[in-house]
Amino acid sequence: MFWSSISLSPTAIASPPFPLTELFFPPLSPTPTLTPATFKLRSSSTCCTKTDLTSQHEETPPNPYPKQDETPQAAAAAEEEETFQVLTAIHTQYNDILIFDTPQSRMLLLDSTHNVHSVLQKGDEKWTGSYWDEFVSLPPIVPEGPIAIYGLGGGTAAHLMLDVWPSLQLEGWEIDEILIDKAREYFGLSNLEKCNDVGGQLQVHIDDAFSYEQHRPSGYAGIIIDLFSDGKVLSQLQEVEIWLELSDRLMPGGRLMVNCGGVSESSLDGKVQHPSIDDIWMQNSTIKALAEAFPGQVNWKRMPESQGQNYLALTGPLPDLTSWSAMVPSCLSEAVKQWKHCRPLH
Repeated sequence: MFWSSISLSPTAIASPPFPLTELFFPPLSPTPTLTPATFKLRSSSTCCTKTDLTSQHEETPPNPYPKQDETPQAAAAAEEEETFQVLTAIHTQYNDILIFDTPQSRMLLLDSTHNVHSVLQKGDEKWTGSYWDEFVSLPPIVPEGPIAIYGLGGGTAAHLMLDVWPSLQLEGWEIDEILIDKAREYFGLSNLEKCNDVGGQLQVHIDDAFSYEQHRPSGYAGIIIDLFSDGKVLSQLQEVEIWLELSDRLMPGGRLMVNCGGVSESSLDGKVQHPSIDDIWMQNSTIKALAEAFPGQVNWKRMPESQGQNYLALTGPLPDLTSWSAMVPSCLSEAVKQWKHCRPLH
């Protein structure tokens, strides 16, 4: 089964969503594979036994790393390493779902790439140190109104946004019903679906975000787009027509904020390119499609290497960065100043 050998390719480390190793693993080799030295399953209660929907099944995964004789040095090193507890591992129509605990956080891994798609921090620290935090900066620069999240996953962005902006009306879209069930069970998603003291809440839609039926007549103030499959941005997001359709779902003054992943192979066209620092966004085919759809109305930034190097895009005029910086939590004030305007393609 898919949990018995969790491998991370170089593409997984450099691409969206946030790479597993950057969060809590020690440095790995260029082609890392999690071994007993870096991933230890507890011998009991490694997987829940709850029966899922009728067409699906869930099994208790065998421990792929049986205990072996250890030297005193190895035993001492093992005591210092992270202990992981697999909570659930299941195959659905849309995903291979793996959820596990560490002492610091709970994580959702999806599909064969085993990229981390959601994180729930434990203790007092809520920030993830990755692109999910950036989504929290959207509400101050859009009109008052509901904000949609396409690609809800385990709800990391929704948790952070409602924590900082508790009166928000969020609508999250996720195509995998079983993933939503797991997010409610393990990531506290059901708590966000309850109206809080100031009227904020998350409404969950289980459907294809691209469906024409999902057009809200009054429009969204903002749409966060975080749509991936097999470690890659959905292919539809390379099409100008899709972006024009998504833009039609916005109210006047609304914006799209997009996780665009990493450098796109298709954007290089088989050539070695050395763009200037202001033009490196051209290495990302999703941003290029956005720039073609909305000439002069696209902005970009790239996350630091320590945070996955994802490209992010924001539609509309570049906000006044000083004012924007003053409106967001202090930990994001410098981050929003890194946004840049996409220079015209021609």
